[in-house]
Amino acid sequence: MISPIFNQIIKLSATSIINSHIQEMEKLVSSWCKNKSLPESYIFPPETRPGNLVVPTCSTIPVIDLSKAEGQNRTHIVQQILKAGQEYGFFQVVNHGVPESLMNESMDVFKEFFEMPWEDKAMLYSEDPKNSCRLSTSSVNYAREKIHHWRDNLRHPCHPLQDCIKHWPQKPIRYREVVATYTIEAKKLGLRILELVSEGLGLESRYFGDKLSESEILSINHYPPCPDPSLTLGIAKHCDPNLLTLLHQGDVSGLQVFNNGEWIGVEPLHNAFVVNIGNQLQIISNNKLKSVEHRVVTNSRVTRTSAAFFIGPSEDSIIEPEKSLVDDAPFYKAFEFKDFLLHYFPNLEDNEVVMGRFKSQA
Repeated sequence: MISPIFNQIIKLSATSIINSHIQEMEKLVSSWCKNKSLPESYIFPPETRPGNLVVPTCSTIPVIDLSKAEGQNRTHIVQQILKAGQEYGFFQVVNHGVPESLMNESMDVFKEFFEMPWEDKAMLYSEDPKNSCRLSTSSVNYAREKIHHWRDNLRHPCHPLQDCIKHWPQKPIRYREVVATYTIEAKKLGLRILELVSEGLGLESRYFGDKLSESEILSINHYPPCPDPSLTLGIAKHCDPNLLTLLHQGDVSGLQVFNNGEWIGVEPLHNAFVVNIGNQLQIISNNKLKSVEHRVVTNSRVTRTSAAFFIGPSEDSIIEPEKSLVDDAPFYKAFEFKDFLLHYFPNLEDNEVVMGRFKSQA
């Protein structure tokens, strides 16, 4: 029988841990941003600020109707995807097979999570990138970075689902059920797109299956209204380190893609996913597809919530250009994916440095 004193000790210890987490959560942008001016630690250098320039909304980033990929237009859709990956590194997909009701319910749950009281989220807060499910703020480099990003973030792996789901948020009550269904459907869509990419590159349809697409990570971004969007960023410029990313950006704009020397805004389309090529797909394709820098700007009016589903290799995967796609010499040498990640995160805002480390010396 457990003594009352021991019970009291356990309760006090738990309370102390929760209080400690709540103190840490004061770093979250959403915990202090209302009715405050922009802190100096969030003001970017002049050369990297978004400024007050009107960024053109991109009407030329391709929008691809995936419903046509199963009929006689399949070859045309494959060509569209390949061209988009070569010219922009980004495209949007509609009629993709993920139910609209599921996309809406998932976005509702994502928003509900960030709207919950502190005490319901406190135990998830961590600045340790190794935590399997963590609520954090700014970037993975928060403790070391000089300038913080105007965002809060919930991030967790999704594969294998039966193991990962145990560590996901328990609140909102429906989070695990809804998000599990959402990630299963997102993975199906991602593999379908990768199959079309494979066909376009002349590879067998399951080329990117198994270990090259084993990793699944969901990253939910929360950008509260910002007092001065011209001086800061929700996420600074970067390329994604993985294979392929599917972004559900809701109905509030903020994503910008660097194309032909300028930043171009990607407006949300109803029930669409934004798809972008990751570094590993650029490497495996031997630069036939490209991973493109992108960033997120803030606004002063409404909160923006988005969800990125990252598909990538297992950490022990050997990454190298596919030999059938090499004409004269490969642009990159072979490496383990875990080595790429070790180099990527400290340098994520400089893609030339990231990719330069793995270029072939031949």
